[in-house]
Amino acid sequence: MSALLYDHRNFGISGGEPRQEINPWVQCRGYRDAVTFASTLEGHDPTRIGVWGDSYSGGEVFLVAACDSRIRVVVAQCPVFGADRPDVEPTLDVFEAISATFESGDVSGGPEDEIGPMPVVSPDQLGTPSLLKPIQAFRWFTDYGGRHGSGWQNHATRIVPSNTAPYSPYLCAPYVNVPSLMMVAPADEMLHANPDVTREAFDLLPGEKVWHDIDGGHFGLLYHPSDLFDEASTVQADYLARHLLHRDAEGARSSGEPSLARRAGPLSDRSAHGEPDP
Repeated sequence: MSALLYDHRNFGISGGEPRQEINPWVQCRGYRDAVTFASTLEGHDPTRIGVWGDSYSGGEVFLVAACDSRIRVVVAQCPVFGADRPDVEPTLDVFEAISATFESGDVSGGPEDEIGPMPVVSPDQLGTPSLLKPIQAFRWFTDYGGRHGSGWQNHATRIVPSNTAPYSPYLCAPYVNVPSLMMVAPADEMLHANPDVTREAFDLLPGEKVWHDIDGGHFGLLYHPSDLFDEASTVQADYLARHLLHRDAEGARSSGEPSLARRAGPLSDRSAHGEPDP
């Protein structure tokens, strides 16, 4: 099994302008492009592709899986489904509008849709507010992003266009028809990774699904080496292998390796975890 690892558009070693701008629609389309690219790689099976995401990207992978029929399995850790459930129901009409926006809608947004530029993390929310507010976020980003040569920059702009269908992985959950693993921290510090809302989204998934509680809050499983990292990586790898390294419906082994499309974990510039806490 292979993994295609990349930075979100506008971050790290990926192209795109404006730099350091987080737009969830653009990031979801990046997953689509990564899946398309992975499908062209020699020696890899385009019918066995999964997607992985963490935090903000952990929500994005469910929107992508609902809208892109090429996805065969989803794994997300500490996914962001919102601080509260949406104030609209996850109807087919709403999902079709989301899917149309994902495919070809204008997702540029305007100045009124922007937050920032501002620090990604800060130890002083009164004096220097930041996109990610918990002190645990400041600790993790400075511990890892502050390492020599990481390339991480402590500023970003968040934009969620208001002229589109609502960006909401929650509203897409009933239309994700592939095996899905959610790894959730019951004591998650991030406001928009509310475990109660995540559980509601999980319950909406119609297909085979697994919920796995993990200690350590939003960032604990990211520390390496650690028991939590080992737990998370083992459970997730086993789940991916179970659903990608299997015999096809005809009982014959598919040709080529399966692939996993994942945006780069937040160890370099990496889209500033890709996920602000608005």
